[in-house]
Amino acid sequence: LEVIHELLTFEKFMESFYRGEYENFFSALADIEHILRSDRALFFHYRFYVREMRIRAYTQLLESYRSVTMDSMARQFGVTTDFLDSDLSKFIAAGRLNCVIDKEGKVVETNRPDSKNSQYQLCIKHGDMLLNRVQRLSRVINM
Repeated sequence: LEVIHELLTFEKFMESFYRGEYENFFSALADIEHILRSDRALFFHYRFYVREMRIRAYTQLLESYRSVTMDSMARQFGVTTDFLDSDLSKFIAAGRLNCVIDKEGKVVETNRPDSKNSQYQLCIKHGDMLLNRVQRLSRVINM
């Protein structure tokens, strides 16, 4: 962090993410992508890094709101609504973002999972596994 002020691209990248200036963040991320792509050691990992940082930025914005319009979100990130729609759709389908897109209203609605629900689902899953094992054991004993 001592030399971050000498690396202007990285400083812009970190500062814009910290301050929530997502348009500047995306432009700095594009610059960093170019740097990573030209490095022989990091070339194979640049797609992963860029994808993960986009997910972090989307998550950071969506955590603050219950719902956000696509137009507003696209303006904040400095991208088109079509790009944002396709990008968010990929991440939502992969389970990386906890939200849904309302195509008709052009709204992104967050659905924050609560810990009680996840604990309940885990308990049900473990109970089913235990029940299956007991049934298999009873079949073996009855033979």
